[in-house]
Amino acid sequence: MANRITVQEIQDFLNKHPDITGIDMLVPDANGVFRGKRIGRETAHKLADDGIRLPFSTYLLDTTGQNCTTIPYGSQDGDPDYACFGISGTLQMVPWAARPTGQVIASMFDDEGNPFFGDPRHILKTAMQPLTDMGLTPVVAVELEFYLLDKELTPGGRAQQAHSASMARRQTMTQCYGIEELYEFDAFLADVEEACEQQGIPADTAVKEYGAGQYEINLHHIDDPILACDDAMMLKRAIKAMARKHDLCASFMAKPFEELAGCGLHIHVSLVDKDGNNYFAGPVDEETGVPMRDTLRHAIGGLADTMAEGMGIFAPNANSYRRLQAGSYAPINTAWGSNNRTVSLRIPHCTENSVRVEHRVAGADANPYLVMACVLAGIHHGLVNKIDPGRPVKGNAYESPRPESLPLTWPDALFTFKEASKLKPYLTEKYWDVFEGMRRFECQEFNRLIPALDYEWYMRTV
Repeated sequence: MANRITVQEIQDFLNKHPDITGIDMLVPDANGVFRGKRIGRETAHKLADDGIRLPFSTYLLDTTGQNCTTIPYGSQDGDPDYACFGISGTLQMVPWAARPTGQVIASMFDDEGNPFFGDPRHILKTAMQPLTDMGLTPVVAVELEFYLLDKELTPGGRAQQAHSASMARRQTMTQCYGIEELYEFDAFLADVEEACEQQGIPADTAVKEYGAGQYEINLHHIDDPILACDDAMMLKRAIKAMARKHDLCASFMAKPFEELAGCGLHIHVSLVDKDGNNYFAGPVDEETGVPMRDTLRHAIGGLADTMAEGMGIFAPNANSYRRLQAGSYAPINTAWGSNNRTVSLRIPHCTENSVRVEHRVAGADANPYLVMACVLAGIHHGLVNKIDPGRPVKGNAYESPRPESLPLTWPDALFTFKEASKLKPYLTEKYWDVFEGMRRFECQEFNRLIPALDYEWYMRTV
C-alpha cells in the first residue's frame, strides 16, 4: 500500500533531474479527472512536510469542472482548503512536457490529519478494508478501451475516426484484433509504450478492439488495488498526451459512435489468502469447467446483487448509458458465465493459479478508484452472505435475460443509487450521498440544455 512521499524521496528526484522547473501535483476527482496545481521546484518539499493546499471542493466538481449546487460544499461552505501530500512512488518525469517537468499523485487530508472523505483513493482503501480484515489480498488488473479520433469534429458536430498518416485514410471496418491496424498508428503506440516505461506504468498488451479506430491497452495484475487504479489514471494521461503529440484525440467516452462498440473499463479480480493460495481456486466445477470453489460463486453472487446499486458509479454520465445496449458486448443484466463475453461477470479461461472474475459493466469514462471500490465491496458482500449467483449463462446472455434487471437510463440509475443500502456502508454514507448529489446536479444541467436534435425533431413538427 502506497505511503506519503518523504522529503528525501523528493530531494533524490530533484538531484537526479537538476534541470526540472516544476512538478504537476495531480489529484483524481470524483469523475476520474486529474486536477491539481503545478508547483515550483523550490516548493516541492511541501509535498512531504506542510502539504500543498487546495479547496476540498476540487474533488467534488461535476465533469465540466463547476461546483454542484446540490451538495453543501463549494461556495455554500466558503470553499475551504485542505492539504494534499504526494504519494511515494508516483513522482516521475513527464516525457511529453515542453520543459523538464515532474508529476506526482497526491491525496488530501483535513487539518486534523484525517483522510479527506471525498478523496477517491481514501474511499477505495475504506471499501477494501473488510476483505483485508478477512486476511484476503485482492490481486487486480485494469483494462481500458479508447478511440483514436480526429481533433476536429465533422461539419455536423460529430466525432470521426483519426486519419492514419501511414495509410492516408480513416479506419472504417471492425477488424477486431487486427495486426495491421496496430501498425497504422505504430508511432503513437510506440510513444505510449515508451512513456509507460519512463513512468513505471506496468502496461501490457495493446490490441485493436471491436470498433473502427478503437484500441485497448491492458495493465499487469498487481496485489495493490489503489496502485492499480493510480496506474490506470496515469495510463489514461499518457495515452491522451501521446495522442496530442501525434495531432490526434484519444477519447475514453463510453459511446462516441451510435453504430460502433462502446469503451469499457474491465476489472479482473482474484483473492489470495494468508498462505498465498488463490481463494477462488478449487476442484473443477461441472457447470463451468473452471477449477473453482464456492467462494467464487459467492463473490459473483455479491457482485450481481450489488450491481444495480453501483450503476451510478459504473455509468456516471449521460453518454455512459448509450453504451449499454444488447448485442454490443456491453452488459445489460447481471448474467455470469465462463469464457463468455456477453455476460456482466465473466470467468476467463484460467488455470488453478489464475482463477478470477472479470467485471465488465463499467465504462471507460468511470472513475477507476470508485469502480474498484464497488467491485471489492460487492465481492465481500457475497462472501460473508454466501450469495448464490444462480446458474451460469451459456451462449448469448442478451437472449437469456435474468430477473435481476439493471437501471439502464441515467435517472433510473440515480434513483436506485439514492435508495442503495448494500454498497453505501462500504464507500461511507457521507460520500455516497454527496456523490449522488453531484451526479444529480450534472444530470439536471445536462437535461436543461437544448440539443440540436430537439429543433430537428420538434421545431416544425409539433
